[in-house]
Amino acid sequence: MVAEILYPRSQSRIAAGLVVCLALAGEAGYRIGMSHAGAHDAVSRAQFLSVQAAIAGLLALLLGFTFAMALARFDARKQMVVAESNAIGTASLRTAFLPAEDQPVMRALFQRYVTIRLEAVLHTTPSSVARGRYDDEVEQLQAQLWRVVQRRAAAEPRSVPMGLLTDAVNQLIDIKTTRDIAVANHVPEGVLLLLMTLATFAAGILGFGSGLAGLRSLPTTWGYSIVVMLVIMLILDLDRPQRGLFRVSQDSMLRLRERLVAGDQALP
Repeated sequence: MVAEILYPRSQSRIAAGLVVCLALAGEAGYRIGMSHAGAHDAVSRAQFLSVQAAIAGLLALLLGFTFAMALARFDARKQMVVAESNAIGTASLRTAFLPAEDQPVMRALFQRYVTIRLEAVLHTTPSSVARGRYDDEVEQLQAQLWRVVQRRAAAEPRSVPMGLLTDAVNQLIDIKTTRDIAVANHVPEGVLLLLMTLATFAAGILGFGSGLAGLRSLPTTWGYSIVVMLVIMLILDLDRPQRGLFRVSQDSMLRLRERLVAGDQALP
């Protein structure tokens, strides 16, 4: 597995570094353009303007496609939260099919399961050691849930309600893996690095064109750097579902935990 470069690092540092690279590229391009201004006539300068427009258009196209990729993954993660909460809620409701002596144990397991899932998502990152510990506990809870269901299903092999409960618990186990994969499925870092490289190259080309013209607008240069940086940081932020400004809502899981606790307290 290839080590990630961008995602483990602070977004503010990435933003600052990108702005510096864009500004330096623009400045270097401007100085080189100034030194070559006498070697270009009006025709070659017009041709260079076409090259500038083509590179800027390519950068805009790649930014748009990458933003769409990040937004689609962000939406998929939101849907997976609802899917997991629905799967857990369905399985917890179907514990009513179990004998009375098994129901308190199952309710306690479901409450702990939701709590651990929330703690893992809200307070850890996918690749952290703490997340690994939470995942280990989730696997233990899944094993305990499955043992109870398996034992009762074996005792009542022709029971339709037990079949429904078994299917619900199976879906609960499967959805956890599916959601974890959705969280890890972010925009490939190679795409983001390509975007940053192309943006830096475009800044140099724009600076070179300004040098050929012998005229430069610093507000325009810095405006380009800041706007491009903000767009790339927005893409990166969408791919950090619980770390950036745009976070995947956990409301459905929080409400489910409240319902499980309230339902348990309401029982005699």
